[in-house]
Amino acid sequence: MSILIHHFVVHQLVVNNDGKMQLIPREGCLPVTPALEQLGHQLHHTFVSKPGKGVGHFAESAEENTFVTSLEGYQAAHADSPADSDSAYLTFTKETSNLLVQSLVDTGQVETGFVLFVHYEYLATQYLLVTLLNTKAHVEVSQNLDLSSREHLDLAKMQLAVRIDLTQYRIEPQQQRYISFIKGRMGRKVADFFMQFVGCEEKVDVKQQNKQLIQSVETYLASENLDPEEKTTHREQVTSYFKEQLDSGDSIRVSDLADRLPADEGSERNFAAFTATLETPLEPEIQPDPAALRQLNKFTGQGGGVSVSFERKLLGERVIYNPDTDTLTIKGIPPNLKDQLKRNL
Repeated sequence: MSILIHHFVVHQLVVNNDGKMQLIPREGCLPVTPALEQLGHQLHHTFVSKPGKGVGHFAESAEENTFVTSLEGYQAAHADSPADSDSAYLTFTKETSNLLVQSLVDTGQVETGFVLFVHYEYLATQYLLVTLLNTKAHVEVSQNLDLSSREHLDLAKMQLAVRIDLTQYRIEPQQQRYISFIKGRMGRKVADFFMQFVGCEEKVDVKQQNKQLIQSVETYLASENLDPEEKTTHREQVTSYFKEQLDSGDSIRVSDLADRLPADEGSERNFAAFTATLETPLEPEIQPDPAALRQLNKFTGQGGGVSVSFERKLLGERVIYNPDTDTLTIKGIPPNLKDQLKRNL
């Protein structure tokens, strides 16, 4: 599905000759073309596919938050006259980019690159995506077989990004879940300066939520009188739902999962009712983490120089675990591994 771009602006962060962070602003919104819409779609997909995101909201002192004040000024202008809100959006992006520069200075960080502000709409939901990206050189070959080097935005290296669900912020701000952000890079949290720049407080740990969700699914399936094939079928249905929500950027809903898991038709017992009885009940909606999919479909672990990974459905068939002897027996070793083992006998 395509996205609808309302406004798209790019500014640049550089270190000037004095060794100080400096903003080089663009003096106008980019015209919306098919190429820009494609870029917007790629940015959206890259962000929603990133694992380990956090969820939060504007800090309680939001009335003192320049980012919020500037954002709401733009939103008011956009609501009054979407076609004439370019200047308000440009002002908003310049003001908040200067906040980002100040946040970098305050935290002693040095980051250069291009700051992208994208206000877009996807599946009737409006978002504001702000990300800091660098470029990567690539070589092009012309029709005359000449080579030339060009720079392109390195979307694969997106690590500093925050997305605000403007629709939820307007309709349900009390949920305090309208901001999502990429949490870290090489052990460092975005909170060092990016969350300070936006004025965001983290509400939930998405990774931990997804871990609890997967554990709850497995516990629930174990409590049902199901054979291995039925369990595999239900895991596949849960996996399919996860992928759908990841692709759309939408949340996992416990009520939707309950429709994909076995239920007792003669009573009100289903997955949603089961999770409500847990010591720590699940949130009704959870932002999906791509890493959770691997936990659904595979067993994996490493340590002591050994790394093992196999599909869950193979346990008890091709892979046998004996807890008494702490051993795994694998029937049907992968051909490439078998070849390596034979050559080293």
